[in-house]
Amino acid sequence: MGQVLADLAGPEPGDGRKVTELLNAAPLSRFHRRAVIVSGVGFFTDAYDLFVIGTVAAMVSTQWHLSTTETSWVSGSAILAAFVGASVFGRLADAFGRKVVYVTVAAIMIVGALAGAFAQNFIWLVIARFVLGLGIGGDYPVSAVMMSEYANRDDRGRLVGLVFSMQALGLIVGPLVGLILLSSGIANDVTWRLLLGFGALPAAAAIYLRSRMPESPRYKAWAAENGRRAPRPAGEERPRVGGLRGLVASRRLVLLLVGTAGSWFFFDYAYYGNTLSLPAILKGVDPTASTITKLALSLAMFVAFAVPGYLLAVWRMDRIGHRRLQVIGFAVMAVIFGVLAAVTQLTSVIGLFVAFFGVSYFFIQFGPNTTTFVLPSEVFPLEGRTTGHGVSAGIGKLGAFAGVFLVPQLQNNIGLRGMLAVAAGAAIVGILTTMLLPEPARRTLEELHPASVTPLASAAPDGQVAGTEATSLAPRAVAH
Repeated sequence: MGQVLADLAGPEPGDGRKVTELLNAAPLSRFHRRAVIVSGVGFFTDAYDLFVIGTVAAMVSTQWHLSTTETSWVSGSAILAAFVGASVFGRLADAFGRKVVYVTVAAIMIVGALAGAFAQNFIWLVIARFVLGLGIGGDYPVSAVMMSEYANRDDRGRLVGLVFSMQALGLIVGPLVGLILLSSGIANDVTWRLLLGFGALPAAAAIYLRSRMPESPRYKAWAAENGRRAPRPAGEERPRVGGLRGLVASRRLVLLLVGTAGSWFFFDYAYYGNTLSLPAILKGVDPTASTITKLALSLAMFVAFAVPGYLLAVWRMDRIGHRRLQVIGFAVMAVIFGVLAAVTQLTSVIGLFVAFFGVSYFFIQFGPNTTTFVLPSEVFPLEGRTTGHGVSAGIGKLGAFAGVFLVPQLQNNIGLRGMLAVAAGAAIVGILTTMLLPEPARRTLEELHPASVTPLASAAPDGQVAGTEATSLAPRAVAH
């Protein structure tokens, strides 16, 4: 079956209905596993580069005598750029194909990682991290959608979730590399440069692997059917591809966008703000903790709580339901953050704090950290899928950017407990926005997108297009 999938993605994808039927019914194969690895290598790079900066920022802040705001820019510039990268490259992947963007964003990550490693001052480092963030943001929609469009109906959440679970490896490798370098006696100036430069290695591997992957067969069939690569008879109108303007032309699509982007924004505010500020948070709980101690505690929490959460999400999400799992995770986050905010002893004894905070880490992974990545790859129609995912991921990164800047300020002004109370409120809003979404688990991508929402850019006010039947999403033939 893996060879069948590879053939479908070749130069002649064949009849569009046959393509989607074969993909939806295909059993798990070697080809699926290969696609997970190829997308996952890039996402490992994303995770490593985003989360290692917490340690780097602490070291650079001391070396260059940076203010709190400047340190936040070092931590947050890549996240702000990810908003731009996700939105722009998501749109480009709908317009020009998934594969070309798939390779391009990995190349941009190499440039950003190496430029950061050789930074000579604050401005240089912020610009280098911004370039890196453009590639990271662009990787979100193409990694998720490529896997979603290769996947079968019953295992789609598991496969896209496996791509995202490579973040767990990045979360472990980042602090582990930091611990090794700090313990080796290498000067701090060299240590943080090596931490940033190592991010170029997996990105280089991603370029090689992705250049050997075929284009999404669903996208190829749709593109051929809609005249993207084949001339149409004279006088026949050329269908337009839906971008962001097309997405907001339908009321239902607007609600989907609010659901995916809104839940991702409020989740990333709480998650990135707390995670990237974790060294400072742990210092607030235990002011005597050294950098190595804080790194070791961070690593212990990731291994003990985050990794099992990722694994359980991948294993069970298709049975539990993708939307339902997101609601469960948000609910537990709200409770844990609320309890930490309410009970003074939990934020004054480091053992108790790590235990409670660790439980929230488990349900973050076994919940919205995984599902906010998976859901946008499913709920949007094919011609606007990477656009919708990119806008959702980009707005999510705005939430992360807000968290990176606001969490340290909130901790300084209202204390650790007040900051955690705000995070609990963000989780509650995440539940409300999630309820706007359908449950896509064990439904085909085509079932989720009736004709009333698929003809994006040419949609009439009521979402319908004259002469378009309910089966218009699946292309009927390839004029190629």
